[in-house]
Amino acid sequence: MILYHGSNLDVKNPDVLHSQICLDFGVGFYVTSVKEQAERWAKRKGLLLGSEIGIVSIYEYIEDNNFIIKDFVDDLETWIDFVCDCRNGSDSYKQYDLIKGKVANDKVFRVVDMYKQGVWNKERTIKEIKVYETYDQFAFISQKAIDSMLVYKGCFEV
Repeated sequence: MILYHGSNLDVKNPDVLHSQICLDFGVGFYVTSVKEQAERWAKRKGLLLGSEIGIVSIYEYIEDNNFIIKDFVDDLETWIDFVCDCRNGSDSYKQYDLIKGKVANDKVFRVVDMYKQGVWNKERTIKEIKVYETYDQFAFISQKAIDSMLVYKGCFEV
């Protein structure tokens, strides 16, 4: 499977050290199987840093069942609570080497925020999330998982 990482630079040697905190699945190296999603993120990152150019790095993903992998698949109920916890600073994500699931993009995160604030219950939140186009994300939490399961293949500009 091919995975993509959108940034302002080519990431030949990904690591978990350059991650932001309080992301959907905690601190880690994030990639997606959706090329267009990575392209949008690369353009956005480039513009945020004063450049009109973004870079999408390409990796081959080789799953290794020797690692602890959490895959939310279509489990939105568990996913919502997990994302809220991580965005609130919980370190519960650290029990995994790799976490796969949907992305709380800007639109979806607004819905998750309504749930987090208690404005909507879980049922209403899940119903609202299903309306939006969803993308995926793979968060590599441990460096060992990155080194074992991601093989750099190249990059391109957007």
